[in-house]
Amino acid sequence: MENSNKKTTESFKIIGNWETQSKVLKSKFLQLTDADLKFETGKENDLLKRIETRLNKKREEVINIIKKGQPKAI
Repeated sequence: MENSNKKTTESFKIIGNWETQSKVLKSKFLQLTDADLKFETGKENDLLKRIETRLNKKREEVINIIKKGQPKAI
């Protein structure tokens, strides 16, 4: 039985310089504020929820947007 209503709990970690990445996001999405983009280690889900709400996008979309701005893992 497939449970497609269950929220994705994909583990997500910020990689690289978040300050730089957040500036890029803020320039692409003018509705994002500094408060929306405030990041604390271990609180990635809080950050994702704030961005989801502000951009009116799903978690997976927000993760993909952020990953595009992260350095490639070696």
